[in-house]
Amino acid sequence: MNKKFLYLIVISACLQPLAVRAEDPLAVPGLVCYWDFHELGGQDRVALGPCAYRLREMGGPILQTSGGPFGKFSVQLRTGQWFYIPRGEFQSLDFHGEDACLTVVAWLKRESQSQWQAVAGVWNETEGQRQYCLFLNAASRTDARSMTREPCRDFVHGHVSDVGGNSAGQKACITYSTSPLAVPVNEWRMVAMTFDGRQSRAYVDGRCQSDEGRNPFPLVNGLFHGNADFTVGAVDRHGEIGNFLNGTLSGLAIYSRALAEDELKLLAMPR
Repeated sequence: MNKKFLYLIVISACLQPLAVRAEDPLAVPGLVCYWDFHELGGQDRVALGPCAYRLREMGGPILQTSGGPFGKFSVQLRTGQWFYIPRGEFQSLDFHGEDACLTVVAWLKRESQSQWQAVAGVWNETEGQRQYCLFLNAASRTDARSMTREPCRDFVHGHVSDVGGNSAGQKACITYSTSPLAVPVNEWRMVAMTFDGRQSRAYVDGRCQSDEGRNPFPLVNGLFHGNADFTVGAVDRHGEIGNFLNGTLSGLAIYSRALAEDELKLLAMPR
């Protein structure tokens, strides 16, 4: 074979893009726990990874279904249903203080237009015990430059609190990032939030689309240290459980650091 031709073949092969593969949530450094929801309804969902935390069903058995964008199984959450872990049983998910860093990642299909759908976090509004929580479809978003809000819909939000209660001069906690990328109804998406000790960021399918004053959202005093439970699919507010997630959830992962955008893009890929 002509040496020049062989050289061109080798160079061409080297220039071909490498196949990019989806990342295994269990292989990403900083993992605290990952739920793949392989258990049947009526059972605790036990996390994989370093911390085998058990999600308890509330509101009756939560149906297991097959499939999803990332794993083999999913759970269908409906109004009145959620999971929780009692306060004293999730030490490694109790992110608080000035050094707190975290990532919450969920693979889900939103199936309702209802607003303020809670995905996962440590967030009790009734008792002013807010720390962090990933939300969908808030009715408003905050501009950190003026600390004012405007109506919005179909977005993902990374809520964080340094005081636990309402923001100063407000009737609610309004310190949260908002991605300007829409999360459609009845379509699978990976949504996520990160907090690096200084800023909250919201992601859709691994993308942190910048939006000045809203994404990222600054919070420089760390996270509040409260006594709320860890909940999935709802939070305690107005004296009762609400803000239900109406949809299908195929995976939930929590990390003890703020993952980079490149890492989250790999987690967003179908497997």
